[in-house]
Parts: sequence; structure tokens; C-alpha cells
Amino acid sequence: MDMNRCLLIFLFFCLAYIVLQGAADSMTDERLHKLVSSLEMFVDELPDMPRLEGYVLQHGKLNPTELQIGMFQTKWKFHRDLPRTTVFAYGASKETASVPGPTIEAIQGISTLVRWENHLPARHFLPWDPTLKTARTKHGGVPAVVHLHGGIHEPESDGNSQAWFTAGFNETGPAWKKPGYHYNNIQHPGNLWYHDHALGLTRVNLLAGLIGAYVIRNPEVEKPLGLPSGPEYDRNLIVFDRSFATDGSIYMNSTGDNPSIHPQWQPEYFGNAIIVNGKAWPYMKVKRRKYRFRIVNASNARFYRFAFNNSLSMTHVGSDSAYLSMPVTVKRFLLGPSELADIVIDFSNSRTDDAILMNDAAYPYPTGDPVDDLNSMVMKFVIERKRGGAVRGRDESRIPEKLIEYHRPRKENLTHTRYITMYEYESATGDPTHLFFNGLPYEAPATETPRQGTTEIWHLIDLTDDNHPLHIHLGLFLVLHQTELLKLDEFKSCMQKHNDALRCNIEKHAKGKVMPAPAQERGWKNVFKMQPGYMTTILVQFSLLDSEQPYPFNASAEPGYVYHCHILDHEDNEMMRPLQIRS
Repeated sequence: MDMNRCLLIFLFFCLAYIVLQGAADSMTDERLHKLVSSLEMFVDELPDMPRLEGYVLQHGKLNPTELQIGMFQTKWKFHRDLPRTTVFAYGASKETASVPGPTIEAIQGISTLVRWENHLPARHFLPWDPTLKTARTKHGGVPAVVHLHGGIHEPESDGNSQAWFTAGFNETGPAWKKPGYHYNNIQHPGNLWYHDHALGLTRVNLLAGLIGAYVIRNPEVEKPLGLPSGPEYDRNLIVFDRSFATDGSIYMNSTGDNPSIHPQWQPEYFGNAIIVNGKAWPYMKVKRRKYRFRIVNASNARFYRFAFNNSLSMTHVGSDSAYLSMPVTVKRFLLGPSELADIVIDFSNSRTDDAILMNDAAYPYPTGDPVDDLNSMVMKFVIERKRGGAVRGRDESRIPEKLIEYHRPRKENLTHTRYITMYEYESATGDPTHLFFNGLPYEAPATETPRQGTTEIWHLIDLTDDNHPLHIHLGLFLVLHQTELLKLDEFKSCMQKHNDALRCNIEKHAKGKVMPAPAQERGWKNVFKMQPGYMTTILVQFSLLDSEQPYPFNASAEPGYVYHCHILDHEDNEMMRPLQIRS
């Protein structure tokens, strides 16, 4: 048999495999959709996750305390009619572990010490791709490490992706420093969340359930604002999406888009069911009064554009980890993966006795598939009915005209301007293979090396087709504007050859439509959505927000920090770079 005939037979079988595999995946998608469609919406009440106080009251004084929080493989009930699901969960014990994990309540200025303990099994229950740069063990065990998203703290406690560890600290990554993490809580009051950050495994570890909320409070600053407060009227909402198999297990496609290159990796994960606080399409009973909701988008890749079916308004009081300077009221808003929105909803303004929170963001965002009957629904609020024209109880909370105004950076602190470009690389079939910042892999030496106490201008150029939520560890930033790139193909061609924005005359191309950040995102951020075909300009500050004072820890210590895309499938496949602070 000649070589050409052998090659043709080989290609025939490859093509047949691809066609059959595609058909199998299509049927699987249909079965997955049918299964989730069979679940009745709004039958599970919204849970309030367990709370852990990150401080202790001794002799009338607040003092630091140490928490022990484990990661456990356990079972979780996502819906009344689904079998119990195997998950990885955070908790003070296996019996109390939950998805999401416990909400950690901290006080500004009072340190919280956490010993994160890995009790995960020898093998992961979800598929992971060995062709990615991944935390590897010699003796088994699931690598894990915790990042406090939005936290301002020492590098040793930042949860570097190479600082992973297995059960009992039997094996540790090259950047691992110590078992106990020190969260200073010196930063401004606001909303954070914690999640896994292990190299190459972030997407599967979060998909398994390793997420939780963290709130820093300052009663002296916040109480005068008069916002809704207390556990009944101030709630965390952690939103994410999942697909389930018939046995209730979390479903993740085990075949990659480029199986000959990456057997498992796919560019984005999207689930059919929308989960809030661990329940699929839950309901919450509310009174006709104001409630505060601290919303985290903990999805791997899904964007949400939230709106109510009865046009109820939402008032933003904070974005990511910081308060806004004044409230912003909207009918709808977009929240990218890992972003936080701090909103107040006044249900006394509802014309109806229930209100459904909905989503209409395409996936992948912005040019992907439209939402369907499943992923367009988020949760339902059941509003108390008026009795005799009156509502029980008195709402003494308010939305103030002004919130918290932080220092604006001084011009003399502006020291550097950087251009950072986002690239997506494709195989011969046109499917993505990996993504880079500035054409560099994660392990290349740091090129972003700001000095502590300074402020920089970063121009972020998105040459991909996706909107990338960029997250910067440690640093906070203001979004100045987004500028459309003209003659985009010409600019892309030059950048692919030279990878140099100035050499490719970025100033000539960044001449299109200029858009400001949405009004509710004009405060200090740690994540923002990078629009494709645009240059987004941000002002990044590497000092404390409310005082511009240097950090009270050595921010230049190893293993340093990182910045990355928070679409977790992108982050796991090279869309992350080191950030090294100089003293």
C-alpha cells in the first residue's frame, strides 16, 4: 500500500472521528439542556451562607483572630429535584462546608489570620488538561491555593498560582511560603471574594465549588450612610452557571476544541443552569422596603446583563472593592466574570408582587449566542403584598446623596505609561490554542515592575474577538476611557510582526469612538471589561486608596503578584503575567 493511500485512509478515519465526536457532543448538549429544562425554577429558597467573624471581641476591644478553613470533597444539593452533587467546598469542617463557602466578615484595621487547609482527595473529579502549564504533583493530591480577590496584602498571602499545596502540605509549589495567610484588612471597607488560584487548575477548582465571599466593614464610616444593614437586609449574592448530568454531577466537556493540541481545554465554559448562593434559580422572600445586595459574578466565563422583568430600578453604591462617590441608579447593568456590584433595591417601588432578575448577555460576550429560556433567568424575589394599603414595619434605611470620596492621585505620582496588548492564537482549523499578554507566556520574566507608592497609565489593547475582564492583583485603578481602533486589520498585521504599539503607530489608530466607563463603574476598580477592537486606558495606583500611604508590608517580596484575564479558561492557558512591585 503506497504512502498516499495510507495517508488518505488515516485522514478519512480522523474526519470520521471528528464528525462522530461532534455528533456525540451535540447529542450530549441536547440531553444536558433537556435535563436542566426539566427542573422547575424558583422552588429552592435562597440560602444565606454561613458566616465566620475574622476578629474577636476581648474585654470590649476588637482583636485579630485566626480561622482554620478547609477544602473538602463533599456533597451539595443544587436543586430540589437533582441528586446530591459531588463538589469541592470551603468550610470550618466537612460537615459545615458549603458552596459557596462561608462569608468571612472582617473589620477594617483588624487583621484576620487564616490557615487554609487542603483536605481534597488524591484525584480531581473533573477533567483537566495535562498539556497546559499546570500545578503537578509527584505523589497525587489535588493542588489548591487561595487568592483573596481585591485584597491588599503581602505577596506571601496573595495566593500565587505557584504557591499551591496538597493535602497535609505533603507537596507544595515552588512559590509556597507558609501555611498561614495574613490579611491586614487595612484597605477601605468593601466587598471581596476568595477562590482557588492553582496554576492551570483554577477553572476546574472553581467549577468544583471553591469560592466564597469576604466583606471588610467599618461601622464608624458606613453607619452614617444609612444603607440597609443587618443580616436580613444586607445580603451577598454569588452568581455562577453550571451544567449537570443525570446523576446530578457537574458536567464539563472532556474533549477540547483542538484535541490534537489540548485534549481537554476549551476556550470558555458555559453552564445551562444559573446558580445563586448554591441553588439553581432560587427565590427570596422580601418586604416592601430597601435591601442591599453585594453581587459577585463567580462564573468561569459568563457575563450577565442584569435587569428586572418588571423594570424595577437598581442603585449602585459600590463597584468591586470600593464605594462610589455617589449613587448611580440604572435599569440594567453588565457584570463580567469576577466583577462585584454593590446595589440597593427598593422593593416598595415594585408594581407587582414578584420580580424576576433576568440576564440577556450573549455568550461568549459580546458576539456569542443569545440567551435561552434557561440562562436568561437568574432568581425570583417574592414581595410581600400590601395589606389594607399599608406595609408592615418601617424602613429607616436610606440611599444618601453622597457616599465615600477617595483621594484622587497626584500628578507627581504618575511615573510610567505602559502598553499591554492581548493576543489570541489559533490552530489551522481556526480554533483558539492559547492567549498571551504582549506576546509573552506566564513564566517569562516580569515586564510590569511598578514602584510602590506610584501611579501608572496602562493602555490595554484588545486584538481578540472577546471581551476580557482584566484583574490586577494589589493595584486599584480608574477607567479613564475606551477608544475604538481604526483600520484594525492594518494595526493587527503590524502588531503580529513587531509586537510594539508605538512602532505600529497606535496614536494613529486610536482615533475612533471614545467611550467612558459606565457611570456605576467610574470609581476605583480591580477588574474591568476590555472591549475587543478598543484601547482601554486606566490609571493604576500602587498605594493605599484612602491615604495614598505606602503599604505597611513588603510588597516587593517574592513571589510577587500577577494580573490576568478572569475568564478562567483563558487565565489557565497563559493569559496571565507576573507583576513585580519595586520598593
